[in-house]
Amino acid sequence: MIEYKKFILKNGLTLLTHRDKSSPVAIVNVLYKVGARDENPEKTGFAHLFEHLMFSGSKNVKSFDGELQIAGGENNAFTCNDYTNYYISLPKENIETALWIESDRMLYPNITQQNIDTQRSVVIEEFNQRYLNQPYGDIWLLLRPLAYKIHPYRWATIGENIEHIKNATLDDVKQFFDLHYYPSNAVISIVADIEHEKIYELVRKWFEEIPDRTNVRCKLPYEPQQTELRTLTVERNVPLTYLYKAYKMCNRKNPDYYVCDLLTDILSSGKSSRMYQNLIKQTDLFAGANAFISGDIDEGLLIVSARLLPNVDIKKAEMAIDNEIEKMRTAKVSEYELEKVKNKVEASQIYSETSILNKAMILAYYEMLGDNDLMNAELNYYRAITADDIMRVSKNVFADERCSTLYYKSAMSK
Repeated sequence: MIEYKKFILKNGLTLLTHRDKSSPVAIVNVLYKVGARDENPEKTGFAHLFEHLMFSGSKNVKSFDGELQIAGGENNAFTCNDYTNYYISLPKENIETALWIESDRMLYPNITQQNIDTQRSVVIEEFNQRYLNQPYGDIWLLLRPLAYKIHPYRWATIGENIEHIKNATLDDVKQFFDLHYYPSNAVISIVADIEHEKIYELVRKWFEEIPDRTNVRCKLPYEPQQTELRTLTVERNVPLTYLYKAYKMCNRKNPDYYVCDLLTDILSSGKSSRMYQNLIKQTDLFAGANAFISGDIDEGLLIVSARLLPNVDIKKAEMAIDNEIEKMRTAKVSEYELEKVKNKVEASQIYSETSILNKAMILAYYEMLGDNDLMNAELNYYRAITADDIMRVSKNVFADERCSTLYYKSAMSK
């Protein structure tokens, strides 16, 4: 359980504090409620590009890394479809260095044509290396637009088309900043062995005079219910064939989210899971198999994937997978299977809360969801799930008309 206090500054900035006496390190985590889903469909990849730009210095801090090295700290960030997260780790005595850096780049990021050109080149190179020139790198570039036709989850964080980044102008980037980077669209979470009120006063000192804006987040288009099986077959110069079956599932705040999470664990979590025992050990079809959920805030995906052994017929492999899925739909899981995955979830949560960085990220994430108390209640949701719930949700989710299947064939195994 993570105990915390919540403060809201007069400019709308939300602050969450947790006192952790186990570490001399402080974590300053800043989450902005902007991800790839908030982008203009004609200008995708901007959230990720802007994450890079936010490390280009600011008006009063020319080198973040240099200042943090002096303070004994380090920093990093990541962008996903739903939000962008920045974090700094440093000795608690130097926490104001982190607050200075984050407040200055919230107010005065160094958005110049030179910096845009530099970071544009970095992002284009990342796109080439990670998505185009790396084996299997384009799987999500293919699977997302297959599964989504309207919702902006249809493109990855790198963007739908790299030409959008190539053509980004200085005005485009400044407009993106104005639309998304302001106090009331941010959440700061701080974990340190410092009194809550002391942290609050320090954050007020560095952030409260930053003016807020009254931008209203655009309502995202609703993805229509999928009513037909979708398939896509591609051939690539990769060593093994992959099969991906992506099923539409509920959103992050729906109680059935936890059921989907557990049923994927039953299918593929560990060597005692069904897919390992029944598909990998007992057949000569698969080199690996997995099931997982995308974890998106809006309606997400439950994905079943498999790596086929050389020269295996992909339809034969798919029939074996479908057989395992059908078992989930038509027969109750045993109490032993269910208890096993529940115990794993509980152990994973306890372990995650031993990291002060994880705790800071958890605080910010659940505040973004709009229900911070949920982080301490979710284990009860998992514990309450029954075998009937698993079968009910399996029947609903594992329907052909909710499925988008990618046949990613190897040209090398011919």
